[in-house]
Amino acid sequence: MVGMNKEAIAQKISEEKIIDIPQEELNWGSVSLSEVLNSDTRLEASVYNIEGRHAREILKKCKWELSSVCGDNGLATAYHRPRFKRIWVEKSPFPIYQPSQILEIYPKPSGYISEATKTDIEALRVKKGQILLTCSGTIGNCSIVSKTLDNKIFSHDLIRIDCKNEIDIGYVYAFLKTKVGYTLINTNNYGAVVSHIEPEHLHNIPIPNPPNMLKKRIHELMMKSYELRDESNELLDKAEKLLVNGLKLPPIDDFKPEYFDTSSNLKNYSVKFSELSNRFEASFHVPIVKSIINHLKSHAEEVTTICDERISKKIILPGRFKRVYVEEGQGTVFFGGKQIYELDPSNKKYLSTRHHKNRIQKELRLIENMVLITCSGTIGKTALVPKHWENWTMNQHVIRIIPSSDSIAGYLYVFLSSPYGYELIKRFTYGSVVDEIDDNHVSQIEIPLMSLEKQDEINHLALEANKLRYEAYKLEQQALIIVNEEVIRDDSPR
Repeated sequence: MVGMNKEAIAQKISEEKIIDIPQEELNWGSVSLSEVLNSDTRLEASVYNIEGRHAREILKKCKWELSSVCGDNGLATAYHRPRFKRIWVEKSPFPIYQPSQILEIYPKPSGYISEATKTDIEALRVKKGQILLTCSGTIGNCSIVSKTLDNKIFSHDLIRIDCKNEIDIGYVYAFLKTKVGYTLINTNNYGAVVSHIEPEHLHNIPIPNPPNMLKKRIHELMMKSYELRDESNELLDKAEKLLVNGLKLPPIDDFKPEYFDTSSNLKNYSVKFSELSNRFEASFHVPIVKSIINHLKSHAEEVTTICDERISKKIILPGRFKRVYVEEGQGTVFFGGKQIYELDPSNKKYLSTRHHKNRIQKELRLIENMVLITCSGTIGKTALVPKHWENWTMNQHVIRIIPSSDSIAGYLYVFLSSPYGYELIKRFTYGSVVDEIDDNHVSQIEIPLMSLEKQDEINHLALEANKLRYEAYKLEQQALIIVNEEVIRDDSPR
Protein backbone atom coordinates (compact mmCIF):
# COMPACT_ATOMS: atom_id res chain seq x y z
CA MET A 1 0.00 0.00 0.00
CA VAL A 2 3.01 2.31 -0.42
CA GLY A 3 2.08 5.62 -2.05
CA MET A 4 -1.62 5.44 -1.07
CA ASN A 5 -3.24 8.18 1.04
CA LYS A 6 -5.08 7.49 4.29
CA GLU A 7 -8.53 7.53 2.63
CA ALA A 8 -7.43 5.03 -0.01
CA ILE A 9 -5.92 2.77 2.63
CA ALA A 10 -9.13 2.90 4.67
CA GLN A 11 -11.16 2.08 1.57
CA LYS A 12 -8.83 -0.85 0.74
CA ILE A 13 -9.14 -2.29 4.24
CA SER A 14 -12.93 -2.02 4.15
CA GLU A 15 -12.97 -4.04 0.92
CA GLU A 16 -10.92 -6.90 2.40
CA LYS A 17 -12.92 -9.90 3.57
CA ILE A 18 -12.43 -10.84 7.17
CA ILE A 19 -12.17 -14.61 7.50
CA ASP A 20 -12.85 -16.30 10.80
CA ILE A 21 -10.39 -19.16 11.30
CA PRO A 22 -12.14 -21.88 13.29
CA GLN A 23 -10.46 -22.84 16.52
CA GLU A 24 -9.34 -26.45 16.75
CA GLU A 25 -11.08 -28.45 19.42
CA LEU A 26 -8.74 -29.33 22.27
CA ASN A 27 -9.04 -32.83 23.67
CA TRP A 28 -8.27 -32.82 27.34
CA GLY A 29 -8.89 -34.80 30.48
CA SER A 30 -7.64 -35.25 34.02
CA VAL A 31 -5.30 -38.05 35.04
CA SER A 32 -4.85 -39.33 38.57
CA LEU A 33 -1.43 -40.03 40.03
CA SER A 34 -2.34 -43.70 40.41
CA GLU A 35 -3.04 -43.94 36.67
CA VAL A 36 0.37 -42.50 35.91
CA LEU A 37 2.07 -44.95 38.26
CA ASN A 38 0.12 -47.88 36.82
CA SER A 39 1.25 -46.82 33.34
CA ASP A 40 4.96 -46.99 34.16
CA THR A 41 5.03 -43.24 34.89
CA ARG A 42 4.56 -42.40 31.24
CA LEU A 43 3.60 -38.77 30.66
CA GLU A 44 2.56 -38.80 26.97
CA ALA A 45 -1.03 -37.65 26.49
CA SER A 46 -1.66 -40.49 24.01
CA VAL A 47 -1.38 -43.05 26.83
CA TYR A 48 -4.41 -41.49 28.55
CA ASN A 49 -6.43 -40.41 25.51
CA ILE A 50 -10.21 -40.49 25.44
CA GLU A 51 -10.50 -43.39 22.99
CA GLY A 52 -8.14 -45.48 25.07
CA ARG A 53 -10.07 -44.72 28.25
CA HIS A 54 -13.32 -45.56 26.49
CA ALA A 55 -11.86 -48.90 25.36
CA ARG A 56 -10.79 -49.74 28.89
CA GLU A 57 -14.23 -48.77 30.23
CA ILE A 58 -15.84 -51.15 27.74
CA LEU A 59 -13.62 -53.98 28.97
CA LYS A 60 -14.40 -53.19 32.62
CA LYS A 61 -18.07 -53.83 31.85
CA CYS A 62 -17.22 -57.16 30.22
CA LYS A 63 -18.69 -60.12 32.12
CA TRP A 64 -15.48 -62.13 31.75
CA GLU A 65 -12.46 -61.82 33.98
CA LEU A 66 -9.73 -59.61 32.54
CA SER A 67 -6.21 -60.87 31.95
CA SER A 68 -3.40 -59.21 30.00
CA VAL A 69 -2.19 -59.98 26.51
CA CYS A 70 1.36 -60.74 27.71
CA GLY A 71 3.23 -61.13 30.99
CA ASP A 72 3.50 -63.64 33.81
CA ASN A 73 -0.27 -63.75 34.21
CA GLY A 74 -1.02 -63.00 30.57
CA LEU A 75 -2.13 -65.24 27.74
CA ALA A 76 1.15 -64.97 25.84
CA THR A 77 4.78 -63.92 25.83
CA ALA A 78 6.33 -61.49 23.36
CA TYR A 79 9.71 -60.39 22.07
CA HIS A 80 11.42 -58.69 19.16
CA ARG A 81 14.92 -58.94 17.80
CA PRO A 82 17.64 -56.32 18.35
CA ARG A 83 18.30 -53.75 15.62
CA PHE A 84 20.94 -54.52 13.04
CA LYS A 85 22.40 -53.00 9.89
CA ARG A 86 21.38 -54.97 6.85
CA ILE A 87 23.88 -55.88 4.14
CA TRP A 88 21.85 -56.13 0.95
CA VAL A 89 22.88 -58.46 -1.89
CA GLU A 90 21.29 -59.35 -5.23
CA LYS A 91 20.72 -62.99 -4.29
CA SER A 92 21.41 -65.14 -1.24
CA PRO A 93 19.87 -67.99 0.78
CA PHE A 94 18.36 -65.32 3.06
CA PRO A 95 15.35 -63.56 1.51
CA ILE A 96 13.90 -61.01 3.93
CA TYR A 97 10.42 -59.56 4.32
CA GLN A 98 9.31 -56.19 5.70
CA PRO A 99 6.89 -55.82 8.66
CA SER A 100 4.30 -54.09 6.47
CA GLN A 101 4.04 -57.28 4.40
CA ILE A 102 2.42 -59.31 7.17
CA LEU A 103 -0.99 -58.09 5.94
CA GLU A 104 -0.39 -59.39 2.41
CA ILE A 105 -2.01 -62.68 1.49
CA TYR A 106 1.03 -63.93 -0.40
CA PRO A 107 4.05 -61.67 0.25
CA LYS A 108 7.20 -61.89 -1.84
CA PRO A 109 10.70 -61.10 -0.47
CA SER A 110 11.59 -57.41 -0.37
CA GLY A 111 15.26 -58.28 -0.94
CA TYR A 112 18.12 -60.51 0.17
CA ILE A 113 20.59 -60.04 3.01
CA SER A 114 24.14 -61.31 3.12
CA GLU A 115 25.21 -64.03 5.53
CA ALA A 116 27.80 -61.48 6.67
CA THR A 117 25.03 -59.37 8.24
CA LYS A 118 25.92 -58.93 11.90
CA THR A 119 22.90 -60.51 13.55
CA ASP A 120 21.51 -63.95 14.33
CA ILE A 121 19.71 -64.47 11.02
CA GLU A 122 18.10 -67.74 12.12
CA ALA A 123 16.54 -65.97 15.12
CA LEU A 124 14.80 -63.59 12.69
CA ARG A 125 12.69 -66.44 11.33
CA VAL A 126 9.05 -66.51 12.40
CA LYS A 127 7.36 -69.75 13.42
CA LYS A 128 3.99 -71.26 12.60
CA GLY A 129 1.40 -70.32 15.22
CA GLN A 130 3.06 -67.02 16.21
CA ILE A 131 1.15 -63.75 16.10
CA LEU A 132 3.08 -60.93 14.43
CA LEU A 133 2.49 -57.31 15.44
CA THR A 134 3.95 -54.23 13.75
CA CYS A 135 5.71 -52.10 16.36
CA SER A 136 7.35 -49.21 14.49
CA GLY A 137 5.88 -46.55 12.21
CA THR A 138 2.46 -48.09 11.64
CA ILE A 139 1.48 -49.63 14.98
CA GLY A 140 -0.91 -52.48 15.63
CA ASN A 141 -1.25 -54.36 12.34
CA CYS A 142 -1.19 -58.07 13.06
CA SER A 143 -1.18 -61.46 11.38
CA ILE A 144 -0.92 -65.16 12.21
CA VAL A 145 2.04 -67.15 10.91
CA SER A 146 0.57 -69.95 8.84
CA LYS A 147 2.16 -72.20 6.23
CA THR A 148 2.78 -69.25 3.89
CA LEU A 149 4.97 -67.31 6.34
CA ASP A 150 6.41 -70.19 8.36
CA ASN A 151 10.21 -69.97 8.72
CA LYS A 152 10.41 -66.70 6.76
CA ILE A 153 12.91 -64.00 7.79
CA PHE A 154 11.46 -60.70 8.99
CA SER A 155 13.25 -57.58 10.19
CA HIS A 156 13.55 -56.54 13.82
CA ASP A 157 10.62 -54.06 13.69
CA LEU A 158 8.10 -56.79 14.41
CA ILE A 159 6.90 -58.16 17.73
CA ARG A 160 6.58 -61.94 17.87
CA ILE A 161 3.79 -63.13 20.21
CA ASP A 162 3.79 -66.75 21.44
CA CYS A 163 0.55 -67.85 23.10
CA LYS A 164 0.83 -70.16 26.10
CA ASN A 165 -2.19 -72.25 24.99
CA GLU A 166 -2.92 -73.17 21.39
CA ILE A 167 -6.57 -72.10 21.50
CA ASP A 168 -5.48 -68.59 22.49
CA ILE A 169 -3.70 -68.01 19.15
CA GLY A 170 -6.79 -67.25 17.10
CA TYR A 171 -8.50 -65.58 20.05
CA VAL A 172 -5.68 -63.14 20.88
CA TYR A 173 -5.28 -62.33 17.19
CA ALA A 174 -9.01 -61.65 16.85
CA PHE A 175 -8.98 -59.39 19.91
CA LEU A 176 -6.07 -57.36 18.54
CA LYS A 177 -8.00 -56.98 15.25
CA THR A 178 -11.02 -55.41 16.95
CA LYS A 179 -11.41 -51.67 17.35
CA VAL A 180 -10.96 -51.99 21.12
CA GLY A 181 -7.76 -54.05 20.82
CA TYR A 182 -6.29 -51.83 18.11
CA THR A 183 -7.03 -48.69 20.13
CA LEU A 184 -5.38 -50.08 23.26
CA ILE A 185 -2.25 -51.00 21.30
CA ASN A 186 -2.01 -47.49 19.88
CA THR A 187 -2.36 -45.78 23.26
CA ASN A 188 0.93 -47.36 24.27
CA ASN A 189 3.13 -46.04 21.49
CA TYR A 190 5.94 -43.56 21.98
CA GLY A 191 8.33 -41.57 19.78
CA ALA A 192 8.33 -37.99 18.53
CA VAL A 193 8.92 -38.76 14.84
CA VAL A 194 8.40 -42.50 14.37
CA SER A 195 5.93 -44.23 16.67
CA HIS A 196 7.07 -47.36 18.51
CA ILE A 197 5.81 -49.86 21.02
CA GLU A 198 7.82 -52.45 22.94
CA PRO A 199 6.90 -56.04 23.91
CA GLU A 200 6.61 -55.02 27.57
CA HIS A 201 3.81 -52.59 26.67
CA LEU A 202 1.64 -55.62 25.92
CA HIS A 203 1.74 -56.42 29.64
CA ASN A 204 -0.53 -53.40 30.16
CA ILE A 205 -3.10 -54.36 27.52
CA PRO A 206 -6.16 -55.93 29.20
CA ILE A 207 -7.97 -58.74 27.41
CA PRO A 208 -11.09 -60.66 28.48
CA ASN A 209 -10.47 -64.29 29.35
CA PRO A 210 -13.70 -66.11 28.44
CA PRO A 211 -14.27 -69.88 28.81
CA ASN A 212 -12.10 -72.14 26.65
CA MET A 213 -15.14 -73.30 24.70
CA LEU A 214 -15.75 -69.75 23.41
CA LYS A 215 -12.08 -69.10 22.73
CA LYS A 216 -11.86 -72.38 20.83
CA ARG A 217 -14.71 -71.36 18.49
CA ILE A 218 -12.91 -68.12 17.65
CA HIS A 219 -9.54 -69.85 17.32
CA GLU A 220 -10.85 -72.50 14.92
CA LEU A 221 -12.52 -69.92 12.69
CA MET A 222 -9.33 -67.87 12.45
CA MET A 223 -7.07 -70.85 11.82
CA LYS A 224 -9.44 -72.15 9.13
CA SER A 225 -9.35 -68.69 7.54
CA TYR A 226 -5.56 -68.86 7.33
CA GLU A 227 -5.67 -72.44 6.02
CA LEU A 228 -7.86 -71.25 3.14
CA ARG A 229 -5.38 -68.45 2.38
CA ASP A 230 -2.59 -71.01 2.23
CA GLU A 231 -4.66 -73.21 -0.08
CA SER A 232 -5.36 -70.26 -2.38
CA ASN A 233 -1.62 -69.53 -2.58
CA GLU A 234 -0.91 -73.14 -3.47
CA LEU A 235 -3.47 -73.02 -6.28
CA LEU A 236 -1.89 -69.85 -7.69
CA ASP A 237 1.56 -71.46 -7.50
CA LYS A 238 0.20 -74.41 -9.45
CA ALA A 239 -1.39 -72.08 -12.02
CA GLU A 240 1.87 -70.17 -12.56
CA LYS A 241 3.79 -73.43 -12.88
CA LEU A 242 1.37 -74.57 -15.61
CA LEU A 243 1.86 -71.24 -17.37
CA VAL A 244 5.66 -71.48 -17.18
CA ASN A 245 5.75 -75.11 -18.34
CA GLY A 246 3.20 -74.55 -21.10
CA LEU A 247 5.17 -71.63 -22.55
CA LYS A 248 8.56 -73.23 -21.78
CA LEU A 249 9.58 -70.10 -19.90
CA PRO A 250 13.03 -70.18 -18.27
CA PRO A 251 13.60 -68.43 -14.90
CA ILE A 252 13.38 -64.67 -15.40
CA ASP A 253 17.06 -64.25 -14.52
CA ASP A 254 18.02 -66.58 -17.39
CA PHE A 255 16.86 -64.10 -20.03
CA LYS A 256 20.27 -62.81 -21.09
CA PRO A 257 20.30 -59.30 -22.62
CA GLU A 258 22.00 -58.86 -25.97
CA TYR A 259 24.25 -55.81 -25.84
CA PHE A 260 25.32 -53.77 -28.86
CA ASP A 261 28.94 -53.48 -27.72
CA THR A 262 30.05 -56.20 -25.30
CA SER A 263 33.50 -54.64 -24.91
CA SER A 264 32.03 -51.68 -23.02
CA ASN A 265 31.22 -51.71 -19.29
CA LEU A 266 28.23 -49.52 -20.06
CA LYS A 267 24.94 -51.32 -20.74
CA ASN A 268 24.08 -50.51 -24.35
CA TYR A 269 21.81 -51.84 -27.05
CA SER A 270 20.46 -50.89 -30.43
CA VAL A 271 16.81 -50.26 -31.34
CA LYS A 272 15.33 -50.26 -34.81
CA PHE A 273 13.52 -47.09 -35.88
CA SER A 274 10.38 -49.17 -36.50
CA GLU A 275 10.43 -50.32 -32.86
CA LEU A 276 10.75 -46.89 -31.22
CA SER A 277 6.97 -46.36 -30.78
CA ASN A 278 7.76 -42.69 -30.16
CA ARG A 279 9.43 -43.66 -26.88
CA PHE A 280 13.02 -42.49 -26.47
CA GLU A 281 13.67 -43.65 -22.88
CA ALA A 282 16.21 -46.45 -22.66
CA SER A 283 14.03 -48.17 -20.02
CA PHE A 284 11.26 -48.72 -22.57
CA HIS A 285 13.59 -50.69 -24.82
CA VAL A 286 15.41 -52.84 -22.25
CA PRO A 287 16.59 -56.09 -23.91
CA ILE A 288 14.84 -58.38 -21.42
CA VAL A 289 11.44 -57.22 -22.69
CA LYS A 290 12.36 -58.01 -26.27
CA SER A 291 13.69 -61.41 -25.18
CA ILE A 292 10.47 -62.25 -23.33
CA ILE A 293 8.27 -61.21 -26.26
CA ASN A 294 10.36 -63.18 -28.76
CA HIS A 295 10.18 -66.23 -26.52
CA LEU A 296 6.39 -65.91 -26.19
CA LYS A 297 6.00 -65.62 -29.97
CA SER A 298 8.01 -68.82 -30.37
CA HIS A 299 6.10 -70.90 -27.81
CA ALA A 300 2.56 -69.49 -27.54
CA GLU A 301 -0.31 -70.27 -29.89
CA GLU A 302 -0.60 -66.53 -30.46
CA VAL A 303 0.58 -63.28 -28.87
CA THR A 304 -2.00 -60.50 -28.67
CA THR A 305 -2.52 -57.44 -26.46
CA ILE A 306 -4.87 -56.61 -23.60
CA CYS A 307 -7.01 -54.37 -25.83
CA ASP A 308 -7.98 -57.46 -27.87
CA GLU A 309 -11.74 -57.97 -27.42
CA ARG A 310 -11.02 -61.61 -26.57
CA ILE A 311 -9.06 -60.39 -23.55
CA SER A 312 -10.87 -57.32 -22.22
CA LYS A 313 -14.10 -55.37 -22.52
CA LYS A 314 -12.79 -52.14 -21.06
CA ILE A 315 -9.70 -50.60 -19.44
CA ILE A 316 -10.48 -47.88 -16.90
CA LEU A 317 -8.14 -45.23 -15.51
CA PRO A 318 -10.17 -43.01 -13.14
CA GLY A 319 -9.57 -39.28 -13.28
CA ARG A 320 -8.27 -37.28 -10.34
CA PHE A 321 -10.91 -35.84 -8.05
CA LYS A 322 -11.41 -34.13 -4.72
CA ARG A 323 -12.69 -36.70 -2.26
CA VAL A 324 -15.51 -36.21 0.21
CA TYR A 325 -15.16 -38.66 3.09
CA VAL A 326 -17.87 -39.71 5.53
CA GLU A 327 -17.98 -41.85 8.67
CA GLU A 328 -17.92 -45.64 8.57
CA GLY A 329 -21.26 -47.09 7.51
CA GLN A 330 -22.36 -43.87 5.80
CA GLY A 331 -20.64 -44.28 2.44
CA THR A 332 -18.76 -46.60 0.09
CA VAL A 333 -15.59 -48.42 1.19
CA PHE A 334 -12.54 -46.74 -0.37
CA PHE A 335 -8.88 -47.80 -0.33
CA GLY A 336 -5.72 -47.50 -2.40
CA GLY A 337 -3.09 -49.44 -4.29
CA LYS A 338 -0.96 -49.83 -1.17
CA GLN A 339 -3.53 -52.32 0.15
CA ILE A 340 -3.97 -54.21 -3.13
CA TYR A 341 -2.36 -57.41 -1.78
CA GLU A 342 -4.40 -57.49 1.45
CA LEU A 343 -7.42 -59.72 2.12
CA ASP A 344 -9.21 -57.08 4.18
CA PRO A 345 -7.65 -53.72 3.22
CA SER A 346 -6.32 -51.78 6.19
CA ASN A 347 -6.96 -48.07 6.74
CA LYS A 348 -10.20 -48.17 4.78
CA LYS A 349 -11.96 -44.85 4.27
CA TYR A 350 -15.52 -44.14 3.17
CA LEU A 351 -16.49 -42.04 0.16
CA SER A 352 -19.69 -40.01 0.18
CA THR A 353 -22.03 -41.91 -2.12
CA ARG A 354 -24.15 -38.80 -2.65
CA HIS A 355 -21.23 -36.64 -3.81
CA HIS A 356 -19.49 -39.30 -5.92
CA LYS A 357 -22.40 -41.41 -7.20
CA ASN A 358 -21.68 -41.00 -10.94
CA ARG A 359 -17.91 -41.38 -10.57
CA ILE A 360 -18.35 -44.48 -8.42
CA GLN A 361 -20.60 -46.12 -11.00
CA LYS A 362 -18.47 -45.22 -14.03
CA GLU A 363 -14.88 -45.36 -12.77
CA LEU A 364 -14.27 -46.36 -9.17
CA ARG A 365 -16.51 -49.37 -8.48
CA LEU A 366 -14.88 -52.79 -8.28
CA ILE A 367 -16.40 -55.90 -9.84
CA GLU A 368 -15.61 -59.51 -8.94
CA ASN A 369 -12.80 -60.95 -11.12
CA MET A 370 -11.79 -57.52 -12.40
CA VAL A 371 -7.98 -57.33 -12.79
CA LEU A 372 -6.24 -54.41 -11.03
CA ILE A 373 -2.82 -52.91 -11.81
CA THR A 374 -1.18 -50.13 -9.79
CA CYS A 375 -0.21 -47.32 -12.16
CA SER A 376 1.33 -44.56 -10.03
CA GLY A 377 4.27 -44.64 -7.65
CA THR A 378 4.77 -48.39 -7.38
CA ILE A 379 4.05 -49.78 -10.83
CA GLY A 380 2.78 -53.25 -11.68
CA LYS A 381 1.26 -54.65 -8.48
CA THR A 382 -1.67 -56.77 -9.63
CA ALA A 383 -4.75 -58.28 -8.01
CA LEU A 384 -7.87 -60.21 -8.96
CA VAL A 385 -10.92 -58.65 -7.28
CA PRO A 386 -12.48 -61.12 -4.80
CA LYS A 387 -16.21 -61.25 -4.20
CA HIS A 388 -16.12 -59.29 -0.93
CA TRP A 389 -14.50 -56.30 -2.70
CA GLU A 390 -17.41 -56.05 -5.13
CA ASN A 391 -18.97 -52.54 -5.05
CA TRP A 392 -16.07 -51.23 -2.96
CA THR A 393 -13.95 -48.52 -4.56
CA MET A 394 -10.25 -47.81 -5.11
CA ASN A 395 -8.43 -44.59 -5.88
CA GLN A 396 -7.25 -43.28 -9.25
CA HIS A 397 -3.80 -44.81 -8.86
CA VAL A 398 -5.11 -48.24 -9.88
CA ILE A 399 -6.10 -49.22 -13.43
CA ARG A 400 -9.10 -51.54 -13.80
CA ILE A 401 -9.25 -54.18 -16.54
CA ILE A 402 -12.70 -55.65 -17.14
CA PRO A 403 -12.01 -59.07 -18.71
CA SER A 404 -14.06 -60.14 -21.70
CA SER A 405 -15.45 -62.93 -19.52
CA ASP A 406 -14.68 -64.99 -16.43
CA SER A 407 -13.21 -67.62 -18.74
CA ILE A 408 -10.14 -65.40 -19.34
CA ALA A 409 -10.01 -63.33 -16.10
CA GLY A 410 -7.98 -65.81 -14.05
CA TYR A 411 -5.56 -66.58 -16.86
CA LEU A 412 -4.98 -62.86 -17.51
CA TYR A 413 -4.27 -62.28 -13.81
CA VAL A 414 -1.85 -65.21 -13.56
CA PHE A 415 0.23 -63.96 -16.49
CA LEU A 416 0.29 -60.31 -15.40
CA SER A 417 1.22 -61.23 -11.81
CA SER A 418 4.10 -63.42 -13.00
CA PRO A 419 7.67 -62.05 -13.24
CA TYR A 420 7.31 -62.07 -17.03
CA GLY A 421 4.08 -60.06 -17.01
CA TYR A 422 5.59 -57.62 -14.53
CA GLU A 423 8.47 -56.84 -16.91
CA LEU A 424 6.02 -56.18 -19.75
CA ILE A 425 4.02 -53.82 -17.53
CA LYS A 426 7.02 -52.00 -16.09
CA ARG A 427 8.53 -51.15 -19.49
CA PHE A 428 5.83 -48.50 -20.07
CA THR A 429 6.82 -46.50 -16.98
CA TYR A 430 7.34 -42.78 -17.46
CA GLY A 431 7.80 -39.79 -15.14
CA SER A 432 10.80 -37.97 -13.73
CA VAL A 433 9.60 -37.81 -10.10
CA VAL A 434 6.63 -40.16 -9.71
CA ASP A 435 6.48 -43.23 -11.93
CA GLU A 436 3.29 -43.56 -13.98
CA ILE A 437 1.61 -45.70 -16.62
CA ASP A 438 -1.82 -45.13 -18.15
CA ASP A 439 -4.69 -47.05 -19.70
CA ASN A 440 -3.27 -46.66 -23.22
CA HIS A 441 -0.05 -48.35 -22.09
CA VAL A 442 -1.94 -51.20 -20.43
CA SER A 443 -3.91 -51.77 -23.63
CA GLN A 444 -0.59 -52.44 -25.44
CA ILE A 445 0.75 -55.07 -23.01
CA GLU A 446 1.43 -58.34 -24.82
CA ILE A 447 -0.54 -61.41 -23.69
CA PRO A 448 0.33 -64.96 -24.88
CA LEU A 449 -2.54 -67.26 -25.79
CA MET A 450 -2.20 -70.98 -25.16
CA SER A 451 -4.37 -73.94 -26.13
CA LEU A 452 -7.89 -73.57 -24.72
CA GLU A 453 -7.41 -76.65 -22.55
CA LYS A 454 -4.31 -75.24 -20.83
CA GLN A 455 -5.77 -71.75 -20.55
CA ASP A 456 -8.95 -73.08 -18.99
CA GLU A 457 -7.00 -75.10 -16.43
CA ILE A 458 -4.93 -72.08 -15.39
CA ASN A 459 -8.02 -69.87 -15.34
CA HIS A 460 -9.97 -72.34 -13.20
CA LEU A 461 -7.17 -72.55 -10.61
CA ALA A 462 -6.99 -68.76 -10.31
CA LEU A 463 -10.76 -68.35 -9.90
CA GLU A 464 -10.86 -71.14 -7.31
CA ALA A 465 -8.05 -69.39 -5.40
CA ASN A 466 -10.09 -66.19 -5.48
CA LYS A 467 -13.13 -68.00 -4.07
CA LEU A 468 -11.04 -69.44 -1.23
CA ARG A 469 -9.90 -65.93 -0.30
CA TYR A 470 -13.52 -64.82 -0.13
CA GLU A 471 -14.32 -67.76 2.17
CA ALA A 472 -11.27 -66.88 4.31
CA TYR A 473 -12.54 -63.31 4.65
CA LYS A 474 -16.00 -64.48 5.72
CA LEU A 475 -14.56 -66.76 8.42
CA GLU A 476 -12.39 -63.96 9.83
CA GLN A 477 -15.34 -61.57 9.92
CA GLN A 478 -17.44 -64.22 11.64
CA ALA A 479 -14.78 -64.62 14.34
CA LEU A 480 -14.55 -60.84 14.85
CA ILE A 481 -18.32 -60.62 15.27
CA ILE A 482 -18.19 -63.28 17.99
CA VAL A 483 -15.41 -61.40 19.82
CA ASN A 484 -17.28 -58.11 19.65
CA GLU A 485 -20.74 -59.44 20.51
CA GLU A 486 -20.06 -62.37 22.86
CA VAL A 487 -16.79 -61.34 24.50
CA ILE A 488 -16.36 -57.55 24.43
CA ARG A 489 -19.98 -56.72 23.68
CA ASP A 490 -18.98 -53.75 21.54
CA ASP A 491 -20.77 -53.06 18.24
CA SER A 492 -17.95 -51.14 16.57
CA PRO A 493 -15.58 -53.61 14.83
CA ARG A 494 -12.43 -52.19 13.31
